[in-house]
Amino acid sequence: MKKLIALLAALALLAAACGSGSSASDDGETSATTAAEASGDDDAMEEEDDAMEEEPAPSTEAGSGGTLSLLQWQAPSQANALLSNGTKDLLAASLTLEPLVEWDPAGNVVPALAAEVPTKGNGISEDGTQITYKLKEGVLWSDGTPFTADDVVFTYEYCLDEATGCSVESFTDVASVVADDDLTVTITFNDPKAYPFVPYAGYTSPVIQRAQFADCVGEAAKSCSEQNFAPIGTGPFMITELRPEDTVTAVFNPNYRGVAEGKPFFSGVEIKGGGDAEAAARSVLEVGEADYAWNLQVAPEILAPMEAAGIGRIESAFAANVEHINLNQTDPFADPPSEGTPHPLFVDNPDLHRALSIAINRDELVAVGYGPTGRPTCNMWPVGAEASTNNDWCLTQDTAAANALLDGLGYLDTDGDGVREADGYGPLEFDYVTSTNAVRQSNQELIKAQWAEIGVQANMKNEDASLFFDGTCASDACIWKFFTPMEMFTNGASGPDAPGYLESWISSQIPTSATSWGGGNIPRLNNAEYDALQEEVATLALDDPARSEKIIAMNDILSTTAIIPLIHRASPSAFANTVQGVGDLNAWDSEYYNIEDWFRSE
Repeated sequence: MKKLIALLAALALLAAACGSGSSASDDGETSATTAAEASGDDDAMEEEDDAMEEEPAPSTEAGSGGTLSLLQWQAPSQANALLSNGTKDLLAASLTLEPLVEWDPAGNVVPALAAEVPTKGNGISEDGTQITYKLKEGVLWSDGTPFTADDVVFTYEYCLDEATGCSVESFTDVASVVADDDLTVTITFNDPKAYPFVPYAGYTSPVIQRAQFADCVGEAAKSCSEQNFAPIGTGPFMITELRPEDTVTAVFNPNYRGVAEGKPFFSGVEIKGGGDAEAAARSVLEVGEADYAWNLQVAPEILAPMEAAGIGRIESAFAANVEHINLNQTDPFADPPSEGTPHPLFVDNPDLHRALSIAINRDELVAVGYGPTGRPTCNMWPVGAEASTNNDWCLTQDTAAANALLDGLGYLDTDGDGVREADGYGPLEFDYVTSTNAVRQSNQELIKAQWAEIGVQANMKNEDASLFFDGTCASDACIWKFFTPMEMFTNGASGPDAPGYLESWISSQIPTSATSWGGGNIPRLNNAEYDALQEEVATLALDDPARSEKIIAMNDILSTTAIIPLIHRASPSAFANTVQGVGDLNAWDSEYYNIEDWFRSE
């Protein structure tokens, strides 16, 4: 648990620095750290850990520990990870669905369903075009049937059909997935891969069962509610009921491979949605009504006194999560909206992007909303040696320079109402939408006021988080449809490989109605140079200096055209002091990645 005094001291330092114009984000950090050091290296924000020593796990039968109560105030919509990029859905899915490999809190690749992590010459071909996994023996699906390589093959076939609408991008450069035998599978890539741990890696790319999903490929996928709400899995729990935007109920899986060792400890898990981050934090830290609360985007001066009650603790970790503003590269008012027609102002207009960016005081955003769990950033990939310094101009607010840029573009306030106009477009007035959250609304208000100083009007709008991040896109409010000019939320990498993350913004990943809004390129960046860089970087060795150069170049295109990075965010969550076995919080993978090890102390 972080010491309260350390939290408050860090907040004071940030508040004192307010006004220098720094930025922080949710999926990445501005400091140059390795993945193993991604918990932070800034002295002013360094966390001091005085967590109580964890007790050894009790020797009990699996499933004898009662129900674990988890609060996800952004409630899951479904539990098929392959059909959603929304973290709220992915977390629910990770209770039961597993990948071949996953990432630990330090960003290391570790086995899940694979027997071991392949290495060059031992599973990874010398030319980097193939990776072969040996699967663990004796693994059963929760229905008691054997897990085999055929299920791995089917998962690829399921996503290969574009009409299925898979949100996961991990199969985009896969040429084939072949079962060599029941416990061996070989993945062949179209091009050599320096980092081949993308397909079937992490909680965004798990394996699904052929027997359950055989009739759910293509157009049928979305109508398979029973399968999508309660997928059969190999993980420690199995979902028995999912009420969208409300509650997920799961019970321990008696066929889980850890049962003989007493895992999982808990007999069941209940994920409760609704409310907001502050109420969820209070339930764990002050009232003691729940065991865990996720994604505590709560102002630090509110969160710190809650932790001081001594009932629970805050755990957090930095990975590559960045709070940012997407500038829609397509026209949301065209017919059809946000599909194909370029936005009349946001495309190929670097001076407008720069003006909007330098008008923002990122230090104020951090101080008001995040404290030591946020850092100003100018990058969508803010981690390690690949964190660009080319965009550091955004860290200093410069209203005068922003006004000069807009003057140079000919955007003038001709009618004296305080809002500039652009020829052929009209007033620089944009709907600016985010999820309903006190921190996000406070940041919106600051940005609205700062943009008003340069003659840009932001119409603040907010949507219920369960609809905004609903991976099924049943509502037009979902972030993938993006039917507004601007939207703000946090994006994050599911693993420490920068190219694997930045691939989300290649042009083939633009969500459309034809792909059931699947695809990670939400701002609709359509940039030939960016696409070419992605193809090049995927073939370079990890130690090739050109690799970092191309990653930085991709980040710079993304962060100066289609996206305005704001805050490098940690992932803070609350745990009851009685919940142990958690270890370090995992910001690279599911926070439930080791939930089978969690237990309750007396």
